[in-house]
Amino acid sequence: MNAHSESAARVAVITGADSGIGRATAVRLAEQGMDVGITWHEDEKGARETAEEVRSHGRRAAVARMDLTELPAAADVIDRLADELGRIDVLVNNAGTGTATPFVDLDLDTVRRVLDVDLVGPFLCGQRAARRMIRQGDGGRIVNITSVHEHQPRVGAAPYCAAKGGLGLLTQVMALELAGDGITVNAVAPGEIATPMTGQEDTDVHTEKRPGIPAGRPGDAREVAAVVAFLTGPDAAYVTGASWAVDGGMLRMGPQAGSHLESDSWRRP
Repeated sequence: MNAHSESAARVAVITGADSGIGRATAVRLAEQGMDVGITWHEDEKGARETAEEVRSHGRRAAVARMDLTELPAAADVIDRLADELGRIDVLVNNAGTGTATPFVDLDLDTVRRVLDVDLVGPFLCGQRAARRMIRQGDGGRIVNITSVHEHQPRVGAAPYCAAKGGLGLLTQVMALELAGDGITVNAVAPGEIATPMTGQEDTDVHTEKRPGIPAGRPGDAREVAAVVAFLTGPDAAYVTGASWAVDGGMLRMGPQAGSHLESDSWRRP
């Protein structure tokens, strides 16, 4: 294929863009002039609302259902959206799920479901996007949304931590292998973000007290989207293979990190 003409819009596909970080990212990339493919799993209404927000910025939007427990067929959605929008320049692997179950009580079906959605699904979606980007011949950007639990464990989240840790290292391998084709691959690792996944949709984060986070509050989905926008924009052409924590300093707390801390006593020596 010929190189992408300068006048044509870039196309981003964002999984799990029906709410939260996915929606905020879709809107932010539309503001930057991209057409956006949106996937949803359970909330079709939310996905269509995201699409309307994208269109309100003068960009095209396409919507498709994706269930990452149905592998490998679910990855076909990446190609379907790319066909509908004409190409793919950016993939944001955002869809995810987790558990709050003790390690010894986990059943295999639950472990496999979390690993499929959080690791194998992004792997296969990344393959589809990268193959198309290589054929297009003018590079691309892949961003894998991991978590602070790419880097630090959390009690009750064994399969989630295993998947996010794996996705972090997968990101690094992808970055090495795809760099020669002009494709950058980075991870964005959010801490506690006020989204439906954490039961805090439409929360004013500045009114929520979080003693266990150095910034003292949860993050806003738009603060994550801003980092994704940087990584998919022109200023990040030389940035690849990195994991970008968006966590209000949580990871710097080391083993005592956590949004569950109830006191500011750690702030005193």
